[in-house]
Amino acid sequence: MLATMASLKHGFRAQDEPLQDDDTFDDMKGYNSAVDSIREHEFPMLKDITYLDHAGITLCPKSLVESFSRDMMSNVYGNPASASSSSQLSARRIEDIRLRVLRYFNADPDHFDLIFVANATAGIKVVMEAFREHGHGFWYGYHKDSHTSLVGLREAARAGQHCFTSDEEVEEWLDEQDEVGEAGTEVPLRLFAYPGQSNMNGRRLPLAWTQRLRSSKRGRYVYSLLDAASLVSTSPLDLSHPSTAPDFTVLSFYKIFGFPDLGALIVRKEIEGLFQRRDYFGGGTVEMVTCGKENWHIRKRGSLHEQLEDGTLPVHSIIALDNALDVHRRLFGSLQDVAAHTAFLSERLYRQLSALRHDRGNQICDIYTSPTSDYGNSYTQGPILAFNFKNNHGEFVSNAEVEKLAAIRNIQLRSGGLCNPGGVASSLGLAAWEMMRNFSAGHRCGNENDIIGGKPTGMLRVSFGALSNLRDVQTFVKFAEEFFVEKRPEKVPAQPPRTDFSDFHVESLTIYPIKSCGGWRIPCEVEWDVRQEGLAWDREWCLVHQGTRKALSQKTYPKMALLRPSIDLKAGLLRVRQQVLSCASLPNEVTVPLSGDPTVYEELNYDTGTPNSQVCGDDTHLLRYVSKTVAEFFSTTVGTPCTLARFPPNTTGLSARHSKPDSAPLGAYDIPRPILLSNESPILVISRSSLNWLNEQIKLRDGKAAHASVFRANIIVAEDSATSPGQERPYVEDDWDCLKIGSQTMLDVLGACRRCQMVCIDQGTAEKNGEPYLTLAKTRRKQGKVFFGVHTALAYGKGMGNQIRVNDRVIPLTGTRAISELK
Repeated sequence: MLATMASLKHGFRAQDEPLQDDDTFDDMKGYNSAVDSIREHEFPMLKDITYLDHAGITLCPKSLVESFSRDMMSNVYGNPASASSSSQLSARRIEDIRLRVLRYFNADPDHFDLIFVANATAGIKVVMEAFREHGHGFWYGYHKDSHTSLVGLREAARAGQHCFTSDEEVEEWLDEQDEVGEAGTEVPLRLFAYPGQSNMNGRRLPLAWTQRLRSSKRGRYVYSLLDAASLVSTSPLDLSHPSTAPDFTVLSFYKIFGFPDLGALIVRKEIEGLFQRRDYFGGGTVEMVTCGKENWHIRKRGSLHEQLEDGTLPVHSIIALDNALDVHRRLFGSLQDVAAHTAFLSERLYRQLSALRHDRGNQICDIYTSPTSDYGNSYTQGPILAFNFKNNHGEFVSNAEVEKLAAIRNIQLRSGGLCNPGGVASSLGLAAWEMMRNFSAGHRCGNENDIIGGKPTGMLRVSFGALSNLRDVQTFVKFAEEFFVEKRPEKVPAQPPRTDFSDFHVESLTIYPIKSCGGWRIPCEVEWDVRQEGLAWDREWCLVHQGTRKALSQKTYPKMALLRPSIDLKAGLLRVRQQVLSCASLPNEVTVPLSGDPTVYEELNYDTGTPNSQVCGDDTHLLRYVSKTVAEFFSTTVGTPCTLARFPPNTTGLSARHSKPDSAPLGAYDIPRPILLSNESPILVISRSSLNWLNEQIKLRDGKAAHASVFRANIIVAEDSATSPGQERPYVEDDWDCLKIGSQTMLDVLGACRRCQMVCIDQGTAEKNGEPYLTLAKTRRKQGKVFFGVHTALAYGKGMGNQIRVNDRVIPLTGTRAISELK
């Protein structure tokens, strides 16, 4: 029989008793081993995975799924609006569970009602709709630490809104003698909202504010809304005193139990009248409705939840909630127990991260804490850490790079704006004008443009839940130490100054006709056209999802590597075959014409000005193929509904795409270059010498050497075959300004190529491996970003008629020599 948290209460300390030093850990050993046992049986999906995003959603235990399944198989639950026995069973269970949830938060059903909603955000919208219906509108005040969903409510506040930028400002406001309207005038409703716990960094805000508000003169017409979603995920909420409790409380059950996807709005019955002006009605909330010559309806006048729960309730989700309450209690005890457990873990991680230092003695990260909170004390601090890594020089590390490394190490965390705009901006010192500048510069939450003007645009977040354990803490600390503690930098052996670059040649030429699919090596004897957009036929096609219309990427769909496109110039066809036959009923190959035959595409109306697809965040007009055979071939092979689309050269207007290499140098080459469907630049070049040196470093770490194909380069340049291994010059391409290939083709070097974990996908098998990204992250990280290879483009103004071939001589040029050659 599984040990449960409820049987191990002796291992917990009092909530207000701070952890001391390592001697405290001896008291928690039994507790930690119990969680290990629970995880082994209840969370098999966590094998080899470190899950650290419980503030987003916690995980569902296996026994909850089994319990819910047994319930579904043992009972017939009908629509509760009917009189049948199955319907009445549903109605009874729903009301029993409603009562049970109220009691879970010590809310007396004589004083509180509970409305089931989709999530906390849906509960906020119900409150907003009630306030919005009042004739004079309403005033809205909210704390800067509010979740985006609380902030958004301000847009409906016609009588004004105010963001409280600190706890002190809230305290002063509560103490003020507020102005009231003249006698006989109606005072606009007012609503004050704040989170019980910041979803950004876990700091807990004073729950006593609602009591102070109600006891003040403002309390007559200012109502309180508590966002408890983050708080109750790991901490109890006591609503036993209706006179001091919030008027409205919203929460999401999946943050506590992992399942079901359901939320609740808890309302003090004393203020039910606020909902009486609600215009909309749905099925289940009216007694009678007429349609036709006379249009009227009679609302239900029963309990508040009967008036607000429009339509059929999510019966099965509510039934699952009953099972979730049982299983969570059996496994983890009370929320008080969970609070102590997670406080221990977060304090441990906070202390260990704070202790990590670079070789110069400076800390490896900025942890965003509040002076009013204390890790280890669950009254003031929840189990969330928000931070940014910094290098030895005090520069911020890109969070996108951290997430790439975390993904390779199977660590799940959160990064970005964290849906907490006020808290993030305040912690990072971002003024409104800076955020507008960042937006104008292309920053969007989740993209890689996450350090602008030397400041991060977001942060990392690690959070714990009831099922977290010490191994999670240890794994993340080890991860931070491995990749972000700078000791003695590993450098490429010093090379003598270069005066002659003449011993390079083109080792291979490869194009990737379909973005993110396999490459096609250009035959050695063939001269290949070089255009402004890149090598001819390179990344002219892509696969687009039939639902989202977004171009697919091998990062998300690794099986794309098993598709092998080739260019058949003699037949005038793009041929695509499967490396591994995925379905016996499918052809092994499909073909489409290289010509621009309009009959093979869906009709496209450019006049609307609305792009029909998206590539790497760019809104783009693509020509999608109409063939069902083509769509079925790619959908079955890749494993998602998609079809082939084309982006032909010389596209102008809204669809035109341009290069955006991550580290483009300033000056003569800082000119946008046209591209087709490549991510950043027309042509990607790597050096065989750099690859050889990288593989030597990988071997020293007992890793698997990287094949050149994982870097998906168009051109691989190599040094003279007579050059001995010790005389190779790895990463000399970092200093190149341009390349002369053959007798006349000139390429500008636009900057270094920023790498992601896609280089870890074996292009022959589509299997993922930690290398070469892990070693690159330790040897080729600059300004918090990982680089390998260089972006290039046909030299500006060189026009048509440029061709290159395998074995062509390559002359790298720098400085004045490069300028003279370009002239």
